[in-house]
Amino acid sequence: MAIRRLIRGSIEWDRLEGVMVAVAERYDEPEVRVEFLETDNWLSTPCAVNDQWFVKVISDQHALVHTLITTGRNLGALSSGRMGFFEHVRTPMEMATQEFEATQQMRRAGINVPEPIEVFEYDGLGVLVVEFLNDFQTLSDLSADGVERFAPSLFKSLHSVHDVGLAHGDLRASNVLIADGRLFLIDATKVRAEATESARAYDLACALAALEPQIGANTAVSTARKQYSLDDLLAAREFLDFVNLRPDHDFDAEETKGEIEKQAS
Repeated sequence: MAIRRLIRGSIEWDRLEGVMVAVAERYDEPEVRVEFLETDNWLSTPCAVNDQWFVKVISDQHALVHTLITTGRNLGALSSGRMGFFEHVRTPMEMATQEFEATQQMRRAGINVPEPIEVFEYDGLGVLVVEFLNDFQTLSDLSADGVERFAPSLFKSLHSVHDVGLAHGDLRASNVLIADGRLFLIDATKVRAEATESARAYDLACALAALEPQIGANTAVSTARKQYSLDDLLAAREFLDFVNLRPDHDFDAEETKGEIEKQAS
């Protein structure tokens, strides 16, 4: 239980209240309605403010957990024969800024992401503010038919990210939102510029892992093939076992690897 409390990274209520007062003052709001979102809070305490802004509050605990996760992911990349590609952060503000800048880059490239508003520091906490998407669903909330409908959009969006020299770095079903009939990517992270190629292969492996449980390996791989080359799929194949170790992915890695091999044969 002590470990889980550490991972959850809870923030004292008076500090959270101070953040919300600061948000109200920054946006000239006479009153603030706050809805804290249900999550394990591993990397932030997220909330919706006045149904207009999505606010992530990041503490020292969250930054520490991010460092531990980043170290594990980089070791996993090394086990796949690639150099580690995730960038470490030292402070909550650096962590918030990293996501803000990654989201800005994707937004400028025309990729559907919530509009980044600003990042600021309050009492040692990093605070990230982006557009709040009303009435959204995550990819995992959809039926199998719904996932199959949006799978082409997911690979198209991901390919657009890669086309402009970026990588998402943390793609999973809960980081893919559907709002107003459009697919949005959220929670992008920053990867090392010299390792972007490996990070793209990792992104593709994560996308296949997110889709396989809902629509099957055959459909997931066939849909990816419309946007990516066989070489891209084979590169992603090398990361599937590593992705399968992550607690936020639960898919049939062997079946997915088999479908990629069929495409390549």
